Amino acid sequence: MQSYTIGQAARLLGVSPDTARRWADAGRVTTHRDEGGRRLIDGRDLAAFSVELAGAGGEEGASYTSVRNAFPGIVTAVKLGDVAAQVEIQAGPHRLVSLLTREAVEELGLEVGMEATARVKSTNVHIDRT
Repeated sequence: MQSYTIGQAARLLGVSPDTARRWADAGRVTTHRDEGGRRLIDGRDLAAFSVELAGAGGEEGASYTSVRNAFPGIVTAVKLGDVAAQVEIQAGPHRLVSLLTREAVEELGLEVGMEATARVKSTNVHIDRT
């Protein structure tokens, strides 16, 4: 399972590292330490927290933008069918859902808690693994 540093989590959540650190200090998101002493957040915990945070409406007055229609975020759900699949990404306050082939999901190795970027062109959403 992928883990994220406080700085990486902050970028994915659309907040400053100081804000992410305060949330971790307050116990809003669980952290653990690696061999080097860095605080890490488990990908599944970060995915759940990002959904919870988005449901709270985000920070008042915060502005969010997509640069070149790219939405970096964290995979919060993967639903596999026989041929098709549905992938959900929480990118700051934005929940994006993409329908793609099961084969594409398996080739990218997409799973809940993984960092990914949703790219939007016209009416299509493409997922890039980062």
